[in-house]
Amino acid sequence: MADNADLLALLSEMKNSMEKGQEEMKDRMKKGQQEMKKGQEEMRKGQEEMKNQIQSHVESKAGEINDHVNSCIEKIEEDVQSVKREIGEVKGEIERKIEEVEEKVQGKIEELKKKFK
Repeated sequence: MADNADLLALLSEMKNSMEKGQEEMKDRMKKGQQEMKKGQEEMRKGQEEMKNQIQSHVESKAGEINDHVNSCIEKIEEDVQSVKREIGEVKGEIERKIEEVEEKVQGKIEELKKKFK
């Protein structure tokens, strides 16, 4: 009978040891899950921070591009005004030349009329 009692004691000890091991395993799993959740939260925060940095950078670059485009538009508008002034000057010069030629032609016509009278 002592053998049975020893076996029962051994089985009881093994059962207690297994239950203790299962509890330890549950605790480790719970801690591991908590660490994973913490790591996931840190990753989420890191991703959010990166997203904000990228968005800020993109907005900054968009502003720079917008300023550059506006500067180019202003220069083009200035160039257009300059060309319009030059066209006006050339047009005025052409009109003066036409008037000069008309006066010369009219003068020649008058000379010819006097000669043939």
